[in-house]
Amino acid sequence: MSAPAPQLILASASPRRAELLRQIGLPFERRPVDVDEAPLPDESPAALAQRLAVAKARAGVADAALPVLGSDTVVALGDEALGKPADRAEALAMLARLSGRTHEVHTGVALAHAGDTETVLVTTRVTMRDIAPGEAEAYWATGECDDKAGAYGIQGLGAVFVRRIEGSYSAVMGLPLFETAGLLERAGIRVLAPGGCDD
Repeated sequence: MSAPAPQLILASASPRRAELLRQIGLPFERRPVDVDEAPLPDESPAALAQRLAVAKARAGVADAALPVLGSDTVVALGDEALGKPADRAEALAMLARLSGRTHEVHTGVALAHAGDTETVLVTTRVTMRDIAPGEAEAYWATGECDDKAGAYGIQGLGAVFVRRIEGSYSAVMGLPLFETAGLLERAGIRVLAPGGCDD
């Protein structure tokens, strides 16, 4: 049996976003794009997440016949965006700053299709328990946090540090499924097609 034809392009190299799209059963083609992710002067973390999502979707649509989905996630402590740590010292410093505090995770999603781009921004509040320095060291040693914004992954071992979330869990992973499904439906891509669960 041949694989179903892709319904959209995912303009991302993130394995987590691909996993989330597979979770809702959408056939897609992954086509990462290269965009400058540096924030603009005085740009808020939320605006940065939304702008980069749009930039990724529009970069991918240049040579694509299918709708293109772009997304970007920014971890923010107040007005400061916390990117991926450059090294061990930066990761430990980020975890120390997040320890015992509530921060925000902003995820922008953009769908470019038919000459138009529709966007949505989802903000989730994440509260961390106190993280002991030895725990942060042990977490760094697992290798999980070195490519994660904010130096933790909620879908992995980093979940043990998360006391509470207010908002979308999948958005913290990198793609808010409820809002993404809405964008796709408005573009004519059915997430739950009739009879789909019987296949």
